[in-house]
Amino acid sequence: MTTLTLDEIERRREFNYRRTPERRVRTIEEARAFVEEVGFCHFWPIKGVELPNLFHAIAGRVRPVPMEHDDPDISKCWGWKDEALDKRWWYYGKFLRRRATLISLKELPYFYALSENYGDLSDYLEEYRAGMLTAEAKRIYEALLEHGPLDTIRLRREAHMSAESAKSRFDRALVELQVGLKVLPIGVAEAGAWRYAFIYEIVQRHFPDLPEQARHIKRGEARRTLLLRYLDNVVAADRKMISKVFHVLKWTPTELDRTIATLLREDKIREVQVKGVKHSQLVSTRALERGP
Repeated sequence: MTTLTLDEIERRREFNYRRTPERRVRTIEEARAFVEEVGFCHFWPIKGVELPNLFHAIAGRVRPVPMEHDDPDISKCWGWKDEALDKRWWYYGKFLRRRATLISLKELPYFYALSENYGDLSDYLEEYRAGMLTAEAKRIYEALLEHGPLDTIRLRREAHMSAESAKSRFDRALVELQVGLKVLPIGVAEAGAWRYAFIYEIVQRHFPDLPEQARHIKRGEARRTLLLRYLDNVVAADRKMISKVFHVLKWTPTELDRTIATLLREDKIREVQVKGVKHSQLVSTRALERGP
């Protein structure tokens, strides 16, 4: 069995995540390249979740997210994200761990293939009848379906959820729709008390080619592709962390075991013993061979 040390894993992650002064992201074009490099990442660091994130790539190091809005790294991270919302450079929305996630357009069809969407704008009705979509999410989706892109303020009004008492239900439903790859923010409007509100649109209308791109991807293939991409980036992870990262995709233990077994059999991943770690880890063969 191959062995690795925690220091080796961390060094490779620093390189892959661009958490070094030499590889830090300095421009919006480099931010786009970073998302394409890693395939998918969080916008901010999420405690307890092993995944690259744009903020640390911009900072070029691990650092806490500051509260000051004028912090240079915060300003770049937030500003570049807003600037790119309407450019179709990537998918941005609350997804992995229900937190802000960036997904490259190359990887997006694989996530879409694992969703409950089949490419028709009325797919949501079947999910609603099956009890897989809340009434609040249905109302929000139908408001966008009828009126087109809407900022958050008007979306609440059109979904009949403007009351303060409905705010938490609206927010939960909006996350539900993003996790289901049904809606996403595509711009920013000067609306509301803060003069800042996301403009939301239906995913299939914003990325009209996405359903066709995903149509011929089988679920098993999608799981293998995404898991291998993940291990390419993080270098080593155990089953518990993998399940945690991909939680919103609702992989069953059997599906995860089958995915891992296939990749092991194809020698695309290996089981690795890490010094100082009780349980063996899974690592991609490519990550072992390339190194920083």
